[in-house]
Amino acid sequence: EVQLQASGGGLVQAGGSLRLSCAASGFTFDDYAIAWFRQAPGKEREGVSCISHKEGNTYYADSAKGRFTISSDNAKNTVYLQMNSLKPEDTAVYYCAAGLDISYGSSGPEGMDYWGKGTQVTVSS
Repeated sequence: EVQLQASGGGLVQAGGSLRLSCAASGFTFDDYAIAWFRQAPGKEREGVSCISHKEGNTYYADSAKGRFTISSDNAKNTVYLQMNSLKPEDTAVYYCAAGLDISYGSSGPEGMDYWGKGTQVTVSS
């Protein structure tokens, strides 16, 4: 059974930091790209960051560049999203997803095969 378990969300003040974790199981971790998406109330889902284990590269949305860092611990089948200098506009439910053959569109990574449940990130001003 494929599982993607996101955790690490919470309430933080503007300027603070959070580290999200995405624990994966049930598929060959090293073959997949793992991405973080977010969706705020009334807004479309946005691809925030992605790490491709096959390609060895990373992607960041403009809104995340310079503040967020994605990393992977292959021994633990876990991908992390370190979020620094958080802003109220980062408030959203954050989801992780896995894709075998992905592409990039205007909203970030596309072609994800598996999705996890989200974790709420709330940034107060």
